[in-house]
Amino acid sequence: MLLPIGRLAVLRNVSGEQYIAALAFVSVAGQVGPIFGPVLGGWLVQHVSWHWIFLINVPVGVVGLLAVRRYLPAGDTAGAPAFDWIGCGLLSLCMVAFSLALDAPLQESHAGWNAGLAAVSVAAALLYIPHARRSRAPLFRLALFREPNFSVGLAGNLVCRIGSGAVPFLLPLLMQLQLGYSPFHAGLMLLPAALAGALSKRWIVPLVGRFGYDNFLLVNTALVGASIASFAAMSPGWPLALSILQLAVFGATNSMQFAAMNSVTLKGLSVEDAGSGNSLFSMVQMLAIGLGVTVGGGLVTLFSDRIGDTAPAYRLAFVVVGMITLLSALVFRRLDVGELGKARRRASARTP
Repeated sequence: MLLPIGRLAVLRNVSGEQYIAALAFVSVAGQVGPIFGPVLGGWLVQHVSWHWIFLINVPVGVVGLLAVRRYLPAGDTAGAPAFDWIGCGLLSLCMVAFSLALDAPLQESHAGWNAGLAAVSVAAALLYIPHARRSRAPLFRLALFREPNFSVGLAGNLVCRIGSGAVPFLLPLLMQLQLGYSPFHAGLMLLPAALAGALSKRWIVPLVGRFGYDNFLLVNTALVGASIASFAAMSPGWPLALSILQLAVFGATNSMQFAAMNSVTLKGLSVEDAGSGNSLFSMVQMLAIGLGVTVGGGLVTLFSDRIGDTAPAYRLAFVVVGMITLLSALVFRRLDVGELGKARRRASARTP
């Protein structure tokens, strides 16, 4: 619930021409977590207690609460419609049932359970359609999907983030269980990705301005997928310099990918649809991250059972999730080039 608030504040207060630059600038603050989180978490687990990776959220949350009260604008809530509890319940049921259906073991004894959960998910989604048509203030207006780049952006985000969401889950496991790293060492190894992600934010506006959203996303998606698949080469004795290079390339391309996908998905929405579109976008993001962990862990389990060894299972899992990320490039080919051309000309006019 916290994640979409900052993005919505930017969306409502910054013009469409400046949105990608503003979003990239604001998201630099979000790189603080990926930079310090894995290192601090590894140190706490190794030298204090694993309990503190959860308890540390209490003082962090207090600081965040004070910052919100001091800096975040209150906004105008006069005349705001009543919250759509029915729509929220239907879509929440859809997402939870879908996630559980994928997370359940893929065994014959669980086939009925998986099918039942999938059916519940589909039924809840279908029931939301007539509800949204009848409701005066639905949680998400169906008109959102008439904006072509919003629909394409949602689908592309879902597919692309499955691979990106699997990496933070699989990579520390690979380093600790296969390469023999300590938790603190594994946390340090993620620093190159976080630092490269923070530094690459400044490249997004000039690159999009020169090549356009469509070309940029096609090429960058391929780079993200290839960098994820390259982690399959990591093994005992793998050169440290190459590992750092792989992580830096992944961090830079993944960071730019997120900023470009976020912007191209949301920038075409009207002020009326900005709030609900941003919330739906965040729901899809959270679903994709959960799917990434589920798919990544499921692939390791599947390959381990078939091969009888976990080492090649991790490598094959990285190759598969990298290929899943590459598939999102096919989705981004459906972007509305005419609308993106206008955005490209506006970005070029701002780039010296």
